[in-house]
Amino acid sequence: MTEVSLLQRLKRTGLVSRILFGMCAGILLALFWPQAALAVGLLGQLFVDALKAVAPILVFILIAASIANHKQGQSTHLRPILLLYLLGTFCSAVLAVIASFLFPSSLVLVSDTISVVPPEGIGEVLHSLLFSAVSNPVKALLEANYIGILVWAVGLGIALRQAGSSTRGLIDDLSGAITQIVKGVISLAPLGIFGLVAATLAQSGVSAMLGYAHLLLVLIGCMLFVALVINPLIVYSQIRRNPYPLVFTCLRESGLTAFFTRSSAANIPLNLQLCERLGLHKDTYSVSIPLGATINMAGGAVTITVLTLAAVNTLGIQADIPTAILLSLVASICASGASGVAGGSLLLIPLACALFGIPNEVAMQVVAIGFIIGILQDAAETALNSSTDVLFTAAACMAAGDVQEQPALQPVKPLSR
Repeated sequence: MTEVSLLQRLKRTGLVSRILFGMCAGILLALFWPQAALAVGLLGQLFVDALKAVAPILVFILIAASIANHKQGQSTHLRPILLLYLLGTFCSAVLAVIASFLFPSSLVLVSDTISVVPPEGIGEVLHSLLFSAVSNPVKALLEANYIGILVWAVGLGIALRQAGSSTRGLIDDLSGAITQIVKGVISLAPLGIFGLVAATLAQSGVSAMLGYAHLLLVLIGCMLFVALVINPLIVYSQIRRNPYPLVFTCLRESGLTAFFTRSSAANIPLNLQLCERLGLHKDTYSVSIPLGATINMAGGAVTITVLTLAAVNTLGIQADIPTAILLSLVASICASGASGVAGGSLLLIPLACALFGIPNEVAMQVVAIGFIIGILQDAAETALNSSTDVLFTAAACMAAGDVQEQPALQPVKPLSR
């Protein structure tokens, strides 16, 4: 009876509470039994891979079903959401410039570089994004190319609007079925986070980060400032009331899991579920969330800017304000195109370094340092990016009065209910 009672009590506990419990258990296991912590890392990898596997199909079917069953006159608010994405990314880059001037960082440039080929210019980034949009749909699904998935899903949804009601109903039922599968995967999040935390701490610990403590403080400090100051100000400009309940809800429900999965793609299903619980319209969030995972890159803009200016400071290059502002623009554009380049935001650092005449071989050493601190840098970057996708989507919907309930005021229900 006691075991049944404990199991029922655990089921009634909210998902975030269970995730926090899994996180604490993972930390304790890594500290006292590192070998076992490495072994349970399999749970974390399985969880992330399961989310990555289901996310492309979920996005494709959900968008197609939403557009196919879209009611005439129903607004999707995509234009204001896109503007919020771009504004947030640019403001983050400007903040990173200011922080880098106030708290300059120095790097110990390493002798070894990594064998990767960065893009040669912004034109190559945009070229990659353009060809991603016309990629083969099967290839787009297999490679989780969300630009291609968005284009094909929108096209299919528009075509299905001419189909009969039974066909559109079938697509809608398919969307509901895949959503149920996603809920099952998400319910395993506590076990997944337990495995991820245990394995990460057992493998790396914190010793590898101590040599770059100042750089990490600037990076993560900027991201925290964006999450707790800049984003709330942007949201307040839209909803004209206290933004922090909504901000903390998004950080708790989306940012926490994104921090440990370190994958925007893996966090798409969780963000879609959160938008549904916040009472947002499916026609809006089914498009804005995967689109945000592709172009809403405030954390990436911070990473590119801070690491580039750290290299500038290390090499003794004088950076003026106009060049720093140009760096903010370049970082914003590059960060928004990061998903179209293998390696993400770190491999776009050479583009920004080129503004200051830093040779590519030195820029790639900066990228190598980025990979060293990547455990914390990438985790914080993904948490900021992913939580902001939901935050700005909710803000735009609330500003337009298109919500079923007040998301900033209503408690979020556990997924198990």
